[in-house]
Amino acid sequence: MIRIRPYKSTDANTILSWCQDERAFYQWTAGVMGEFPITDNEFSFVENLMPFTAFDENGVLGFFTYRNPNDNMDELRMGFVIVDPNERGKGYGKAMLRLGLQYAFEIYGAKKVSLGVFENNASAYHCYKAVGFEDVVLDEMETYRVLNEEWICKELKIENR
Repeated sequence: MIRIRPYKSTDANTILSWCQDERAFYQWTAGVMGEFPITDNEFSFVENLMPFTAFDENGVLGFFTYRNPNDNMDELRMGFVIVDPNERGKGYGKAMLRLGLQYAFEIYGAKKVSLGVFENNASAYHCYKAVGFEDVVLDEMETYRVLNEEWICKELKIENR
């Protein structure tokens, strides 16, 4: 059974081992964490966010953060969502997201959770949609210059019902 808990710095090595190539790393971080590959020390900045680790009886399976984009807790922004590549396709991502959303709505009292996902990360996009995130239509799409390409970021949200 999958559960979530607050992130521990001892989780860093495991989480960072999941991004073995630049493309996957930048799909996960958008370059916010720095240049590929990053160190445990560089990754420690997530401790300034609201970081969570997903795990089961076999160990760490996933990771995500929340941050507060406003001065109140009405909206939380989910970020740095990742699941162990060896465990993808088994429902762990959806389970982790559902637990994270439950935590956001019931513990933090958020009314809405938002996130961004690159168009070239179809598996993540479909995972978010499967748990109820909806596309947000923006006047202007957010773009990033990554690996000499222009990557478009889709905005998604889910509201507490």
